[in-house]
Amino acid sequence: MDKTSVTDTIDTIKETVEQETSRGFSTRWPLNSAFIFTFGALGGMLFGFDTGIISGASPLIESDFGLSVSQTGFITSSVLIGSCVGALSIGALSDRFGRKKLLIVSAILFLLGSGLCATATGFLMMVAARIILGLAVGAASALTPAYLAELAPKERRGSLSTLFQLMITFGILLAYASNLGFLNHNLLGVRDWRWMLGSALVPAALLLIGGIMLPESPRYLVNKGDIRNAFKVLTLIRKDVDQAQVQLELDEIKEVAAQDTKGGVRELFRIARPALLAAVGIMLFQQLVGINSVIYFLPQVFIKGFGFPEGDAIWVSVGIGVVNFVSTIVATLIMDKFPRKKLLIFGSVVMTVSLAILAVMNFVGDVSVLAVPTMILIAFYILGFAVSWGPIAWVLIGEIFPLSVRGIGSSFGSAANWLGNFIVSQFFLMLLDAFGNNVGGPFAIFGVFALLSIPFVLRFVPETKGKSLEEIEEEMTRR
Repeated sequence: MDKTSVTDTIDTIKETVEQETSRGFSTRWPLNSAFIFTFGALGGMLFGFDTGIISGASPLIESDFGLSVSQTGFITSSVLIGSCVGALSIGALSDRFGRKKLLIVSAILFLLGSGLCATATGFLMMVAARIILGLAVGAASALTPAYLAELAPKERRGSLSTLFQLMITFGILLAYASNLGFLNHNLLGVRDWRWMLGSALVPAALLLIGGIMLPESPRYLVNKGDIRNAFKVLTLIRKDVDQAQVQLELDEIKEVAAQDTKGGVRELFRIARPALLAAVGIMLFQQLVGINSVIYFLPQVFIKGFGFPEGDAIWVSVGIGVVNFVSTIVATLIMDKFPRKKLLIFGSVVMTVSLAILAVMNFVGDVSVLAVPTMILIAFYILGFAVSWGPIAWVLIGEIFPLSVRGIGSSFGSAANWLGNFIVSQFFLMLLDAFGNNVGGPFAIFGVFALLSIPFVLRFVPETKGKSLEEIEEEMTRR
């Protein structure tokens, strides 16, 4: 498109926007980009909060309801059932109805699930509530990365998309703080664990308010033929560039969208097999390196493995949660300064070395004096994960799929993440018991997966740093 054509198009759109503004259209988005990206990532905070809060609440629920160990374990893992369903279903729905509408639906499910968890009267009601909560968590895990990737400029897409993982770690940290804050405080005659679970209602309400105010993804709008509103959203979130550059970006989006066919599972396997393989592999490895064994079971590791009192073990979790959060802040700052693949390999090397030393040390050393060295090695492991695999996995699944199947492709990737999560959460305590409560055993297995992740990244993961989504789509299509 030549300069005159661009100018004419901009003038036409500006005239239309002014007409719409006179009818109150502009009140839909009285926002700035900081608000949009922060509230857009709130789904990540709820993801982290609702997966982390159960670690402190489950022993109290078990005592209050008189549950068996297997029932308590199922309450913990039941959220993963809903998460898989939510992740698999949200993609096709978001491709059809839009990212914004489905964010609002996710917020409503968060509110419903959190309220039912806090008021549950028994095992079955708690399981049902956790499954509903899982639907929301799974939906957020698939929807938010794609939404943030579609809004972010290519130069800052890595750091802005990393907000999702930063919010996850912040949510986990808040969950640990909530566990400590409400523990043994039965306010207004209501048991402490109900306050723990009910506190998720606050961020869920914020997500609902934000979802109502957030704009729709400009790429989704283009895909649906709504060019005028796509231009308006791009103008809102690209305030540091002139309208000619906004129009050029819009033209690039339109050109690629015009080549896309109708999305669906068949189309996903036809045009996006390399992207699907990369996404599923990335998400499985992200979990099989063992991260959620730390998130869910770290207190039990130090109680069973090192004889810590329960209160001290929870404080260890809080400390590791701080390391996780601070490391993810570092990842946000460096994400767009280094290639994605190099960061992934760096993280894999750090995790492999940390886990290998931890395993050997606990097998051949005196366990009674290894608690502090184990904490330090777990902190290094968390650091390696949080600056690489933690955020980059979510960034990549929002980047590598073609526009026509981005929603459903992200769903498959997210579902693979929840599958890996389920495997780790179901078998970790059994592995710990099989090795006589020696933490070296399960962490040695996680170290093997960390090592195997390196050749996978080298062979199957594309480099996406500094490329527009349209450039990535063309590259992946050629593959």
